[in-house]
Amino acid sequence: MKIEAQFKQKVREAILADRENYGGSDTAYAKRLKLSAAIYSQIKNGKIDKVLSDTQWLVIAHQLGVQVNDNGWKVARTQVYTEIEDNLLYCKTYSKSMILVDDCGIGKTFCARHIVKQQKNAFYIDCSQAKTKQQFIRLLAKTIGVDDTGRYVDVKAAIKMCLLYLEQPLVVLDEAGDLDYNAFLELKELWNATQGECAWYMMGADGLRAKIESGIAHKKVGYAEIFDRFFDITTIVPQGTDDRKAFYIQLLGDVASVNAKQQSDVDKLVRKCLNPSGKKDATASDMKRLRYLENLIKLS
Repeated sequence: MKIEAQFKQKVREAILADRENYGGSDTAYAKRLKLSAAIYSQIKNGKIDKVLSDTQWLVIAHQLGVQVNDNGWKVARTQVYTEIEDNLLYCKTYSKSMILVDDCGIGKTFCARHIVKQQKNAFYIDCSQAKTKQQFIRLLAKTIGVDDTGRYVDVKAAIKMCLLYLEQPLVVLDEAGDLDYNAFLELKELWNATQGECAWYMMGADGLRAKIESGIAHKKVGYAEIFDRFFDITTIVPQGTDDRKAFYIQLLGDVASVNAKQQSDVDKLVRKCLNPSGKKDATASDMKRLRYLENLIKLS
């Protein structure tokens, strides 16, 4: 695949925008992108031809959320979006930590990624891509802009120093339930080292809740301490049957309203998600969520 100059320019613009929200040095920022300071300087000054391989451009594009073909999907300020935004801004402002555990398919990841991109010194980690403690610590190091290739103990020390140095840093740990036990324990050490200086926000579905509650119940080392440090487990989706249905009708409708080709299609799309099979006795377990809605809209 040959990368066109127009796409390289799009990636460069994303790099510059991302750099604006990073409080470290240019050298540290270049490390986030796996670039040398000299190569980053060339890109910063406008050079895009023959500075990176096509693969490197694609890797950076993926890291910064730049798509080769814009799918045109618009952000809806749903209840999920506003509550996650409020949580993240609270955590960041006061260097606090929280856990969000909720249904899959309500847009947690989409919202968190979008919000993090707009905040200075805010970092998003997909823990499903770094399950072991080695993978997790080295991905965190790369994400915040410190050397991730040295000795494990040195990398971890550099993370602590960087998070203490940056102004009001925020680390969002998505799919946190995928971390293995030893990686999970590293969070306590990092939290202790950055207490009052760094905000942490952990997100996941029911697997994360079960992991924490089981760990506490079985007195596994570290779990009670982590729960205590991360304040509480919060949720957004109501538990009552009627309230839950009303929540999903609103959520699906809000997203469909800004993305459907015709506003007249919104109610039909929501009904299709609530009862995709068209059964008369459809239950909550038959309901589809935002990924299904996106597919319906794109197929239409």
